[in-house]
Amino acid sequence: MTYTPTAAGPARDTAPDPRPAPAARPPLRPDIQGLRGLAVTLVVLAHSGVRHVAGGYVGVDVFFVISGFLITSGLLRETERTGSLSLRRFYARRAVRILPLATLVSLATILGCRLFASKIRYAEFMHDAAAGALYFVNVDLARSGTDYLREGSSPSPFQHLWSLSVEEQFYLLWPLLLLVSWKLIRRPRLRALPLGVLCLVSYVLGVRATEVSPSWAYFGPHTRLWELGVGALLAFGAGSLDRLPRQLAAAGVWLGLAGIAAAATLYDADTPFPGHFALLPVLGAALVIAGGCGAAAPSAPSRLVGVRPLARLGDLSYGWYLWHWPLLVIGPMALERAAGPRTNLALCAVALALARVSLRLVENPVRFSGALRQRPTVAVWLGLALSATVVSVAVVSTSFPPAIGSTSRVPGLAEALTKASDPQARLADLLDGAETALPGNLSPELTAIKAKRSAVYLDSCHLNYVVTRSPACVYGDPSSTKVVVLYGDSHAAQWFPALEKLSREYGWKLVSLTKSSCKTADITIINNHGPYTSCDTWRKDALDRIADLHPMLVVASSSEVAAPYKPMQDPSAEWTAGYARVYDRLTRAADHVAVVLDTPWPQGDPVECASTHPLRLEKCEQDRRDATKNRTLREANRQGALRSGATVIDPKPWLCPMSGRCPVAVGDTFVYRDESHMAETYAEALTPVLGQELGKLGVVGG
Repeated sequence: MTYTPTAAGPARDTAPDPRPAPAARPPLRPDIQGLRGLAVTLVVLAHSGVRHVAGGYVGVDVFFVISGFLITSGLLRETERTGSLSLRRFYARRAVRILPLATLVSLATILGCRLFASKIRYAEFMHDAAAGALYFVNVDLARSGTDYLREGSSPSPFQHLWSLSVEEQFYLLWPLLLLVSWKLIRRPRLRALPLGVLCLVSYVLGVRATEVSPSWAYFGPHTRLWELGVGALLAFGAGSLDRLPRQLAAAGVWLGLAGIAAAATLYDADTPFPGHFALLPVLGAALVIAGGCGAAAPSAPSRLVGVRPLARLGDLSYGWYLWHWPLLVIGPMALERAAGPRTNLALCAVALALARVSLRLVENPVRFSGALRQRPTVAVWLGLALSATVVSVAVVSTSFPPAIGSTSRVPGLAEALTKASDPQARLADLLDGAETALPGNLSPELTAIKAKRSAVYLDSCHLNYVVTRSPACVYGDPSSTKVVVLYGDSHAAQWFPALEKLSREYGWKLVSLTKSSCKTADITIINNHGPYTSCDTWRKDALDRIADLHPMLVVASSSEVAAPYKPMQDPSAEWTAGYARVYDRLTRAADHVAVVLDTPWPQGDPVECASTHPLRLEKCEQDRRDATKNRTLREANRQGALRSGATVIDPKPWLCPMSGRCPVAVGDTFVYRDESHMAETYAEALTPVLGQELGKLGVVGG
């Protein structure tokens, strides 16, 4: 979400002036200022976790409409007055209005990241800072949002700059399009036609992207252009809106406010947004603005929207928005307090105070500087210098990342388990004696854990949510007659490093069949707000392929996080039956079936926690009793396997001691990659432990 008020040209027509005059401010619209205040309040409350306004993110869409209306109104006044547009003056106004405060907030956020934020993501955050200064952070967010392995990661403190990037991308295109339309299209009523076509195309693209690529739908410039365009089209019709009957205008304002309020209170994180759902706040904002365009005295609802407290918040909205997000992300870490509505609202109150100070000391002095307003070239160069400053600081900071403290060296986990005569007993001893400080010889380093990928990911063998058929992913000895299949979701794929190592050791042909969030149970679950039909299709194909392979062993596993698409009368019995249906087919197809129950879940993101508390890892440990994610699904999985004659392997003792808390580092190896998956290196270190368990089935020699 962003708000970018704009100084625009004078309201009346005058004779062309050969000298480029600075643009005057448009007529005062308290209702628009109040609408800004309302929009930013909704966004702040939603980001703070106030559940009654979970859809407050629609304030972003309201701001897009306001921005499109105000900026286009100014451009139209300039074209009517001079017969042309000064792109230099336009970008100069944008630079002095947006960049000074954005630069200050970005530099302060860089400092906050260095002092308090996740050290392992420091380079990523600096990249986001540079991307925000160069106005393509929204594209980065859209691209990274499609990466399954980054799901669940905490947001970047620069993430809020996405909307500023969308606006600036729009305004690189829009003045040029308007200028061309003005020159080539002589009939004034047709000059909005190119923009109307663009808006229609953008809306259709947004609806389609919401269904197939939600991250691109949310952050993409092509899917958001129509929202700014609605405001711009409204500016084209502002003259006709002067003649609206007062009662009709008032009704439109009431209806628009109701639409915004409904979206803010009825939408939530599960709403497939933007798509069709964005129409409600966008058209609501357009109705509020249109209802206040009349030349007569404003109607009662317009006066209500423009009351001084809301209008004052509108004055502060740009600064409040810029300050509040970094404080929400970094503030709890700095205070060492858990984020929650109370803490978040207190931090947002601090952000509001900072917005007021920065308005008086930074925004207004630069914005209303006579020297800059009369010298647009200097203003443009100032804007470029400010952006270059943020980029330079981010690049230099990346070259000197903050150190992550550590202690003395410890024995290697993989070596200890490989040499042990009883790997499981040796692992239990190591878990009981796990250090509470990050070892100095951690391998790989903490900063490299999230980036480490096994072949199943590098070869695109672990499928995303859309694909319905796995490629031919064969590892180990492809010519072997001893076939082992790994089957399930990403919590099955996390065992790939151990199975691949065993397949090389024992000459197995390892076939990997895994798909994101696709459970081993024959139950249609919810994904992206609808039935996960691609999982059902993939499951059927995978089971058919396993039947054709007649494997020696199938290792099946999936996470305990799933919501059935159809309501269940008896969840325990129905989940058990769903698991049993699949395991029945597997036991008929394979000599042996090993069902590996879900691994214990950590407390939050252990990697980020360890980077903040490297000498106090106990702060990052989950209690063993709380490490089971879903007891109903876990027991149903167990019972379904036993009912089908499959062997059940419980890996909980491999990550947690029999009592107490589950460590995040064992020996020289970190246990977790993120909020739910084992680290690749830890899974590989467990190879002797898994091999010892599979040896009970007779598939592993020794």
